Amino acid sequence: MSLSRSPSPNRGGGWSSPGLTTPFDNLSGRASPRKGYGEIQINGGLGNSNVTWATAKAKSDEINGYPSFSTKNNGFFSRHARQISRSLPSFVRGAEKEKLGRGRWYPNNGTKAGRLLGFLGRSIWRQRLRLLFVLAFILAIVVFYVTPMHRAYRRASMFGGGSQFVIILAANQGGGVMEWKGPREWAIERDSVRNKKKYAKKWGYNLEIVDMSTKKRYAHEWRESWEKVDTIRKCMRKYPEAQWFWWLDLNTFIMEPSYTLQKHIFNDLSRNTYRDINEYNPLKITHPFNNTQLDPESISPVGDGKASSIDLIIPQDCAGFNLGSFFIRRSTWTDRLLDIWWDPVGYEQKHMEWEHKEQDALEHLYINQPWIRSHTAFIPQRKINSFPAGACGENGEDKRIHYKESDRDFVVNMAGCEWGRDCWGEMYNFRELSNRLNRTPWEKFKDGISDAIKAMKAKPENKEGKS
Repeated sequence: MSLSRSPSPNRGGGWSSPGLTTPFDNLSGRASPRKGYGEIQINGGLGNSNVTWATAKAKSDEINGYPSFSTKNNGFFSRHARQISRSLPSFVRGAEKEKLGRGRWYPNNGTKAGRLLGFLGRSIWRQRLRLLFVLAFILAIVVFYVTPMHRAYRRASMFGGGSQFVIILAANQGGGVMEWKGPREWAIERDSVRNKKKYAKKWGYNLEIVDMSTKKRYAHEWRESWEKVDTIRKCMRKYPEAQWFWWLDLNTFIMEPSYTLQKHIFNDLSRNTYRDINEYNPLKITHPFNNTQLDPESISPVGDGKASSIDLIIPQDCAGFNLGSFFIRRSTWTDRLLDIWWDPVGYEQKHMEWEHKEQDALEHLYINQPWIRSHTAFIPQRKINSFPAGACGENGEDKRIHYKESDRDFVVNMAGCEWGRDCWGEMYNFRELSNRLNRTPWEKFKDGISDAIKAMKAKPENKEGKS
């Protein structure tokens, strides 16, 4: 006979354990003896004092209801059923619902705002990696623009390229040999210099402010106006890494500081300039040369047609060349041009005939020297040198010359304002116009509120005046 457990050591298969074959000893001190398991009824009768192994096993199978074969984990769920049932969620109805919230925390006592905050908190936690990336990106942008990093980026030749440009501003012209500046002249110079400094700092350009009154070695007052040629040569030596030099007269004002020279002109130089002067030729210059002995570039109306060969960019007004705002590039051709342009022999022979001095001298060279034309390009005047309505106004407003607010012209030049016009008034008006056109969204919002308040205050006054 094979048993699932070890056989009883007693003869007849009985158990020798207390409580199975004999009653329990009166260990509790009770007066009445306790009955043993042998006296318990089995199948309706009293069992023998000796309970056999087979009888106990049959009784156990009858109570548990399981076969003699049991699994490895037998009894686990029965021992832990209560704990498992307690851990499972319970669904109740009616008055039992309020018990679900006991012992739990809800933001703001479970209000809508609290639940919304809880939902937002859970959403932010689930998207924390993306939010960290966005915050890091925003922080990098703020650091880039708050610190000087953006200026270094714009100046670097491999990125912004601002170091390739030099702005030359002729200042203190009224303090030269002929006259001294008054309060209005000082105010004009202050606004003009501040305007150029702000623009050059914004885009990383070099700025050279030339004090024209210190050129005492040119004693003759007519020679003093030719100093821009010598000044350009000195700037080229001072800034050896720069390529383009932009000359600006003192009476100029940059109206659109958001324009860069690269995007406005030099990124597409062929499209923004023209080589054939016949497109706009107020001087009626014959172009090109008719001499067949010249090389093909000299007799071509556009030179070689390549933007890389352009070394001089000048605008034209109603009277011809205008050097209040022009560009010149560093090159061997430029060195040759500046030497001839500054030649004292030409000055001594022609300065009494040339009313506009160095400007007339350049026109003379362009008309008579073929090699000048092949490297010279012209730019529409309103691109870099718009005039106010008073300049070149004999024939009325000219859309090729005069400033137009709707087109947001880049630079305005109050040329000739000292001859019968108010230089300070024009400078002030254009400065205020530039500030208004280039307001930030926040400034526009504040100005809109201020204008609305002024309009509301003006209505009662008008009603009182009418009454």
